[in-house]
Amino acid sequence: MNHPIIKNKATILSYFGFWLSVAIIHMLSLVYSHQLNWSSSIIDSAIFNISYSLVGLGLWYPCRFISPKSLSLQRILESHLFAAVIASAMIAGLANAIPLRLMTIDADYRLFLSNKFLWNGIIGILYYTVIISFYYLTIYSNTVKQQIIKEAELKILVQEAELRSLKFQINPHFIFNSLNSINSLTLTDPEKAGEMTIKLADYLRYTLSKNEQQQRPLKEELDSVKLYLEIEKVRFGDKIDFSEDIQECSHKINVPNMILQPLLENAIKHGVYESLEPVKIRLSCQRNGTFLKITLENTFDPESAKQSGPGIGLKNIKKRLTITYNHKNLMDTEKLDNLFKVNLFIPISEN
Repeated sequence: MNHPIIKNKATILSYFGFWLSVAIIHMLSLVYSHQLNWSSSIIDSAIFNISYSLVGLGLWYPCRFISPKSLSLQRILESHLFAAVIASAMIAGLANAIPLRLMTIDADYRLFLSNKFLWNGIIGILYYTVIISFYYLTIYSNTVKQQIIKEAELKILVQEAELRSLKFQINPHFIFNSLNSINSLTLTDPEKAGEMTIKLADYLRYTLSKNEQQQRPLKEELDSVKLYLEIEKVRFGDKIDFSEDIQECSHKINVPNMILQPLLENAIKHGVYESLEPVKIRLSCQRNGTFLKITLENTFDPESAKQSGPGIGLKNIKKRLTITYNHKNLMDTEKLDNLFKVNLFIPISEN
């Protein structure tokens, strides 16, 4: 921890400016309260306050090492009381000795010097107390600030870890389904099995290259989604009727990585899986003020589908959005007749 005063020119000037103010007040009190002449008052005040201003700089170091973390309060008080008495006695002695040796003084000032040693010692102890109190408050303030910074960094690390955990829940589920489908197709349609294997490899290669990113441009997210859909179309063929309406200006807007795939997985699981007829899936991305509104809607068979509410994938998305943007209500779902709709509201950063 750097010295709070000598760390830069501005704080040093402020420190000695403070002591100059104290010295002037001290000098004026000698002139008007003790009826000393101006020259004696200036010299007396200068010797005493310059000495303590220099001692005050050095008191930072014992304050750092005489710490409440390592010593009891009693030991701290005893250590500083001893140091305060010694320092005050030495400076009071200097304030008396120097004028007597270096200058011709009048009878009034000589009498004043003979009586002021005790008062200088008491004032010195008061100075000492004020200085170390300032240093301990500075140490406490710096410690609190560092703790706040560490807690904020830890919170960010925990959030990033949780986001990775939520993101990594997506891939295994999809990969297992794809591998099971490939296994089935090797018996019924080996050519499709080979095609699906190649597309799965392309998808994994692309996904792994972007996996460390927490956010990425919408265009990259859409590219990933299209690779995913190609795999699912091998499995379901014409049962997936996909369309999109993407606003051109939204392509560069950052969105959470792998945020769209769970939406499509949910649509396919609750739409395509449960229906004998082709299922229409429509993706819309439109800028709406300070938000990017992403809407995915899919038709489903109301007689066979059992959409009682958001599934694990949608809960995963909602939690990721809350953690990423520290904002709730960034996702809502609607169910109307044979249409299920999910809306995401992604805050737009202007950086």
